[in-house]
Amino acid sequence: MLGKSSGYEYQCLSQRDGTPGLFSSHSVFTHSNYDQRGLSFDYVPKVSQNDFTDKSQGLLSWICNLIVTFLVFLFTFITFPVSGWFVLKVVPNYERIVVFRLGRIRPPKGPGVVLVLPLIDQWQKVDLRTRAFSVPPCKVTTKDGGLVSVGADIQFRIWSPVMSVVAVQDLNASTRLTAQNAMMQTLSKKTLREIQTERIKLGEHLGMDMNEMTKPWGLEVDRVELILEGVLREPDGGHAGPVIMPPSVPGLEGLAGPIQQLAMHFLSQTAASQSSQDSVSFADELRSAPAVSVSRVDGLMDAVRSVLSEQLVHQVQASYCFQITTDSGHTNSYYVDLTQGAGACGVGVPPREPDVSLSMSEQDLLDMFEGRLRPFAAYSSSRLRVQGDLNTAMKLETLIKLLKATSCPL
Repeated sequence: MLGKSSGYEYQCLSQRDGTPGLFSSHSVFTHSNYDQRGLSFDYVPKVSQNDFTDKSQGLLSWICNLIVTFLVFLFTFITFPVSGWFVLKVVPNYERIVVFRLGRIRPPKGPGVVLVLPLIDQWQKVDLRTRAFSVPPCKVTTKDGGLVSVGADIQFRIWSPVMSVVAVQDLNASTRLTAQNAMMQTLSKKTLREIQTERIKLGEHLGMDMNEMTKPWGLEVDRVELILEGVLREPDGGHAGPVIMPPSVPGLEGLAGPIQQLAMHFLSQTAASQSSQDSVSFADELRSAPAVSVSRVDGLMDAVRSVLSEQLVHQVQASYCFQITTDSGHTNSYYVDLTQGAGACGVGVPPREPDVSLSMSEQDLLDMFEGRLRPFAAYSSSRLRVQGDLNTAMKLETLIKLLKATSCPL
């Protein structure tokens, strides 16, 4: 993805006001080695040399422009200071004015007080401050056949006022569309596990790919943060095992991602080493457990019903659907609705569409609610499969802690 370079080389360019800027030294901007691309910035002057003269203008056109400009200057001078209210513009430090004089581009003006001639000058303000927008969640099919809902938060800024006006008609709409297409193309080449554990790294690579496309527009992407809304479908080859992300610590948001990746790598190595030891692995412990009847799960629902309250509903605000697989291979459905009133639970599907669907075995469900199986261990060993938002699924631990505190018999 990053092996191929577009050939753009960005260097420092001193502006007229002394503010450092950037320019591209790609051959598309030079007249000696010019390739017809059919792009909207083909007729932009040599920005790399800070040269805004137009060599294509004929002698007669140049003389007419000179005469018209002189007459407008003279009219402005004669009617001064009345004309000063119309021709003098105050430009702050974070803005520049791009001027078209008789239809031809002029050097950007500002900051401070600038002169804009009436009748012959058309001007447009360009904001150089960093801006941000959100890419709405999109459904992306991963490389291994999974389906995820992913969004992004993107920050960008304009480094070339002239290019941002001349190269693209609607800068905001073009940037949003480019970001969405680049995100979907990049993530479609990744597996579900890579998207879950390498979001920060993928965001950095996505920002570099976007810069290759937006640099000729005078725009630079500063930061891309991917947001995984949920897993809509597990991969075809098996269950990927959702990853629990710890809550962000203020001031350490950039450090959380690498720590999570190292933790998941360590856990995966630990799980692989423990799989060869029958006395330690979760699989052998659960296989040696005696079979349970469906009445145990019904008793669990009765225990959950006894601790339901409006306070619990206020803390969780989510609806859960459990797909429980018995030892005989049958699948039974249970629900816990904590969205309104004092909550409800029972057999079957919830009255409203669940926020999270959890699939697990009957013994795993009982062990998790009785405290013998930690949710993290269930997620890591793929014994608990989640469809929906992972953070919402983690709120179910509030109910588990409440059951343990009341010591309700199951």
